[in-house]
Amino acid sequence: MLEKEFEVKDLGALRYFLGMEFARSKMRIFVSQRKYTFDLLKETGMLGSKPNKTPIKMFGGSPIDKGRYQQLVGKLIYLSHTRPDIAFAVSLVSQYMHNPCQRHLNVVYRILTYLKQTLGNVLFFRKTTERKVKVFTDADRVGSVDDRKSTSGYCTLVWGNVITWRSKNQ
Repeated sequence: MLEKEFEVKDLGALRYFLGMEFARSKMRIFVSQRKYTFDLLKETGMLGSKPNKTPIKMFGGSPIDKGRYQQLVGKLIYLSHTRPDIAFAVSLVSQYMHNPCQRHLNVVYRILTYLKQTLGNVLFFRKTTERKVKVFTDADRVGSVDDRKSTSGYCTLVWGNVITWRSKNQ
């Protein structure tokens, strides 16, 4: 056993780890980044902003602080681990990490105001009798109006629970 080789301390049931909150019932496990999202909104001064029902909408713009943009998008990438609803929007803004402009930053702010609207969203895994692995995929060939890149995505379900997802512009 592990405790024979290493000094191990039982910390009890997992509740909070790396910015992710965990809750369990007999039938489900809930994973959320509510506090992380709240702290991100607070840090960016977006707590007082009007919430949005959708995470993305493009605008025009001029050059902006590249470092700040990269920092915010990096935090959104981390947040998308438990928020598949923002995965596509985050993959879109991450395309412009090396040359962002105001319209891209406006999209980042829109994602943040969407997060405010959906602060209570959680990822959960339920107990089920289904014993199948399912994979769904979709692609859009050269569909981006900005750069004519293709978009693809997939999601994998094991026993009825989503375990992987990805949205990517190529």
